[in-house]
Amino acid sequence: MARRILSIGECMVELSQAGQGLLRKGFAGDTFNTAWYLRAALPDDWQVDYLTGLGDDPLSDEMQAFMEKAGIGTGFIRRIAGRTPGLYLITLKDGERTFSYWRDSAAARLLADDGDHLRAAVESADLLYFSGITLAILSPIACDTLLAELRRARASGKTVAFDPNIRPRLWADKVRMLDTISDGARAASIVLPSFDDEAQHFGDVNVAATIERYQALGAEKVVVKNGAQGATVAEGGQTIFVPAVPPERLVDTTSAGDSFNGGFLARLMQGATLAEAAAHGAAVASVVIGHHGALIEPALLPE
Repeated sequence: MARRILSIGECMVELSQAGQGLLRKGFAGDTFNTAWYLRAALPDDWQVDYLTGLGDDPLSDEMQAFMEKAGIGTGFIRRIAGRTPGLYLITLKDGERTFSYWRDSAAARLLADDGDHLRAAVESADLLYFSGITLAILSPIACDTLLAELRRARASGKTVAFDPNIRPRLWADKVRMLDTISDGARAASIVLPSFDDEAQHFGDVNVAATIERYQALGAEKVVVKNGAQGATVAEGGQTIFVPAVPPERLVDTTSAGDSFNGGFLARLMQGATLAEAAAHGAAVASVVIGHHGALIEPALLPE
């Protein structure tokens, strides 16, 4: 019997520089990137679905077809008349990337507005995955609806994984941002924070402080990613450090955390220990940051 993972959030149209004044079009977004790497890392008896909102325009059709070609299920995607996907543009200057976003009318902002649809999608899955960006793009009412369903799913025995992925520009104010991120962690059994975000926005002085705070919010497993400094996994009173895997070459750090999450969750759901799963996540991220773009071909990934 197939087992199912549901990743929840926003996939956007990505425009990047292609030279000679031309732009290259792609599709990416934090929770979609993780779904991509989950699909690449899991055997065929696992189903990976994506829950988002798309419009009724040609770009939405193209994005859904892209997901389906990658083997990611689209049966729970809401198609919303008059809406479009969000879009972002990558600009390079002196080797540094900056991002410009157009997402105010994105269909993904309405992904949790239909409560019955949301509940059916959540009940279908064994593992639910979402992020702070998922919460940030929703209206306060829709955000509360999603969190209520995720708390219900966790209480029923499902695994709920959450990456805080703190992006201040998406939030109206810092207090609401930190409160909602904390509420997201309360709904989750696994929390996957990045230490630099936590230090900057929550004021954590070290990785141990991040672990302690999320455990106090109810997380059973905490995995703190710290870039080239490696990752630290914690469950109960046990904490284990897992070193990073240096890339053969560093090309593009886009999706480093998303791909780590995909590799980690894929191994964990197949019975690996926390440390073993984190080691695989680190190996996946190491390969991904050696290539351009958020999504790389599955054949390039470590087995």
